[in-house]
Amino acid sequence: MNILIFGPNGSGKGTQGAVVQKRYGIPHIETGVIFRDNIKNKTELGNMAKSYIERGDLVPDAITVPMILKRLQEADCKNGWLLDGFPRNLAQAEALWKALEGAGMKLDDVIEILLDRETAKKRIMGRRLCANDNNHPNNIYIDAIKPAEKDGKLVCRICGCDQLTARADDQDEAAIDKRHGIYYDTNTGTLAAVRYFKERVRFLEIDGTPGVREVSSALLAKLPHE
Repeated sequence: MNILIFGPNGSGKGTQGAVVQKRYGIPHIETGVIFRDNIKNKTELGNMAKSYIERGDLVPDAITVPMILKRLQEADCKNGWLLDGFPRNLAQAEALWKALEGAGMKLDDVIEILLDRETAKKRIMGRRLCANDNNHPNNIYIDAIKPAEKDGKLVCRICGCDQLTARADDQDEAAIDKRHGIYYDTNTGTLAAVRYFKERVRFLEIDGTPGVREVSSALLAKLPHE
């Protein structure tokens, strides 16, 4: 199964991607990791990408798409893959589709985690990190994982730690709005890319509003059998 997954920052896309990965036994491929690995290993494409990044420029699709395609053709992807984080806009969607066709690679499914912009923003800003374990989920805006309260202070819902903090970038409203501005753009942004694929392959829409378990259950119920 070759799958793309979409969802705005704050939608739990990474968590649900793990559900898909487990279901089909395929690698969950994040484009950020592809960039880092190519740059670290000093591949030809990685060196080209690095030169743009160091200048503060966007890496052209002519470099990004071949880099991604090469990763999708590696041995661990022989039974399929889940691609996360690309494409981010309509032009990239068109370029990826053309590249997959050229490589004789079929895209089977596209998954979209639906979440309105305001809720997505609140979920990002509501994240709280536990000093004992950052993997303890706490979010002041999600009922299912709200921190507990003790002596008038919020504490970790898992271990009771009273040292809960927020990441600085999770509180940067301007940065969040910028990322969401790209995602929710239906003309040329990520949602335009989503619509592009919606017209071409099997499409699964999942409501990201409920809790993590409910969303996972809904996703598993919709995922096709191989």
